[in-house]
Amino acid sequence: MSDIVEATARTAQGTVRGAVERGVAVFRGIPYAAPPVGARRFRAPEPPEPWEGVREAVTYGPTAPKRPYAPPLDRLLPDPEVPGDGWLNLNVWTPSTEAAGLPVLVWIHGGSLLHGSSAVPVYDGSAFARDGVVLVSVNYRLGIEGFGLFPDAPANRGLLDQLAALEWVRDNIAGFGGDPDRVTVAGESAGAVSVAALLATDRAAGLFRRAVLQSGAPAALDPEAARGTTGLIAKRLGVPATAAALAAVDPAALLTAQTEVTSGGNPLTGRNAFQLVVDGELLSRDPAEALRTGAASGVDLLMGTNAEEYRLWFVPGGLIERIGRLKLRLALLKFKVPNATARVYRANRPGATPGELLGALATDLLLRVPLNRLADARTGAEGSTYVYEFGWPSPVQGLGACHALELGFVFDTLAHPDTRALTGPDAPQELADAMHRAWVDFATTGEPGWPSWDASRPVEHFGPDGPALVLAPRDDELRGWDPYRAKP
Repeated sequence: MSDIVEATARTAQGTVRGAVERGVAVFRGIPYAAPPVGARRFRAPEPPEPWEGVREAVTYGPTAPKRPYAPPLDRLLPDPEVPGDGWLNLNVWTPSTEAAGLPVLVWIHGGSLLHGSSAVPVYDGSAFARDGVVLVSVNYRLGIEGFGLFPDAPANRGLLDQLAALEWVRDNIAGFGGDPDRVTVAGESAGAVSVAALLATDRAAGLFRRAVLQSGAPAALDPEAARGTTGLIAKRLGVPATAAALAAVDPAALLTAQTEVTSGGNPLTGRNAFQLVVDGELLSRDPAEALRTGAASGVDLLMGTNAEEYRLWFVPGGLIERIGRLKLRLALLKFKVPNATARVYRANRPGATPGELLGALATDLLLRVPLNRLADARTGAEGSTYVYEFGWPSPVQGLGACHALELGFVFDTLAHPDTRALTGPDAPQELADAMHRAWVDFATTGEPGWPSWDASRPVEHFGPDGPALVLAPRDDELRGWDPYRAKP
């Protein structure tokens, strides 16, 4: 006899049957849109077909076409692959389907818009449900399927997928005990970039009350700049850069060409990549500009970075050791880093190597400075703004407080082997307790447990000694960047 306890919930398309695991009800692989294949490929998402009877929702649904991270990151960031065509699915963890009015957190995974899925074990939502929050994790189209730019297909299809998932949450989450008026949307890395775009588009108005940006800043390209990666993939395959032409290409060959074009480099040093696009429809203007000038000003916002984001890309493959003084100088010229700014960073890190200096500068230029700028712009807005920094250093390969390290703390999944690939076996549970509680409290009340942003620039630092409030950390460095440049 099976000892699995079943749980059922009703959606607009039909009834789903999940399981009760560790005291919470879990539903996996629920379709929120129709499979984006065949005639639906490269089109906006369409509603899923209804079903009769009860649909099993115990195992994760298919993941979007992707390839594993290239070595050595593949060992640090395990990325499960589930075969099948119904990529547009989501998972729900809930304290009880009999509950009502519970806060909801919708998770959008990262992965440079090329990798990742909701099946990554680090994102297990059990701890959120245990603590009274309904956790929804979402798959969306990746790479050229979701973000290739064509003249004969809508742009930002992966973002349209995320909107469709949020609309599903609005229409169905009450059946899982959640309150559609108490939704927080959260994401890390490319997921945070996506959340920022959702904040900036009118299409998302009313779909969520709060938002979380982890290690990702608002960004989008103009169409001309965004066409490059799509064009290179089409050229490699010898076909026109149109949706119609690429839809006729064998999917495996298309994925191989995509991998070849986008490999090499990293998010800090640059590479051929997919980006969100200011398409004049879904995104009418650059999300950074939109948010700095008042878009979503009534939405509560929690955002932050890790203290050493760069080490995930610079350390495992030895790049940090290959950056000497000449490469550092050339990079400073390329990124137009003021000499005075570079001197401040050097003075604050007297023993740093050229690679460490470049990493710190790139991290701040691309992540910390834009988020600080956004927080400043929202001072006095109707919605509150909270800023954090994660600073606990992983002992694994000397990664330090690198990109993605905070995820196991936020989800309280430190015990999982996939989390330990990045954290090691001895990550402090007390710090995970504090960080996870802050996210739970923010989703529940809008207040994570420290003061909202004002002229004193309060930042909650989650470090080796536990959480501590710091006012204007490393402000001398921030002043070196426009608009923080010190006045004469």
